[in-house]
Amino acid sequence: MGLCMALAGMGAAAEALAVAPPAPGDKVTVERVTFKNRISIAVAGDLYLPKNIDRTQKYPAIVVGHTFTGVKEQTSGLHAQKLAELGYIALAFDASFWGDSGGSPRNIEVPEIRVEDFSAAVDFLSNHALVDPARIGGLGICGGGGYIVSAAAIDHRIKAVATISMYDLGRARRQGLGDAIPYEQRMKTLDRIGELRTKEFRGEKRTDTLGVPAAITANDTENTREFYDYYRTPRAQHCNTDTSYSLTSQAPMMNFFPFAQIETISPRPLLFIVGERAVSAYFSEDAYSKAAEPKELFVIPGASHVDLYDVPKYTSQSLAKLNSFFSKNL
Repeated sequence: MGLCMALAGMGAAAEALAVAPPAPGDKVTVERVTFKNRISIAVAGDLYLPKNIDRTQKYPAIVVGHTFTGVKEQTSGLHAQKLAELGYIALAFDASFWGDSGGSPRNIEVPEIRVEDFSAAVDFLSNHALVDPARIGGLGICGGGGYIVSAAAIDHRIKAVATISMYDLGRARRQGLGDAIPYEQRMKTLDRIGELRTKEFRGEKRTDTLGVPAAITANDTENTREFYDYYRTPRAQHCNTDTSYSLTSQAPMMNFFPFAQIETISPRPLLFIVGERAVSAYFSEDAYSKAAEPKELFVIPGASHVDLYDVPKYTSQSLAKLNSFFSKNL
């Protein structure tokens, strides 16, 4: 039984459990934190600290952004925990409108605010007693990868940038995965979104769509099945997200170009980690081609997009690379 099913019918007790920090083991402690972004939305995070940290010293810190329609208790929290085990202070946070963070209406995607949340996390870390503000890095996973790249282009406090299985959500909404959506279909989608906004403004029910299907069929691709296995089973499902979001969010997402200024991140370093079999690999390849030095595209043999979320065979390789990258550059 998954967490969301297990908590069903438990009322207030379920609510308390749903927002409890994960159990990080005996090497790390976790603190629940909140901080305001520039537009005064309260952002919720889990701050992972090495258990035997010397509180008289200052340490490098890494802010970790979650996947599209994900929450901090999933792969971003896992990576924050593993980074803390390696000696870093790591902050996994819920984006505005998602999970435990504030913002209304719920489960909408606002790219500008998602980018702002990364800078707000840097605000928080820069003022933390245990953090050296000159040694703050960023890690974005899946959709979080595009957002951290965009944030780093305008926030020089982010000294090193890494992504895992990065998704360019703007290109994906404009052109579909693999650039399979023609221009005419995109225009029809925007026509529909305009109609929905008109209807929803006058009080009609909001139209949502799922980031991951609620069920799979024999016709679904391996990629879809992998996302389903991650988000819809006890492997990673969580009460704070069912991956649904407002369909009207797709219009501002189409207007998001995360790599527009990527070359200006230089001379701060960029690391793109991808799986050899990832259908999303071309997003990282595109970003790598547009970025200025220093930059690196690190390919993990045999891995898919979702494999890099939590499969030890592959995350052991990506975490070793992250440790090498951040220890050198922070």
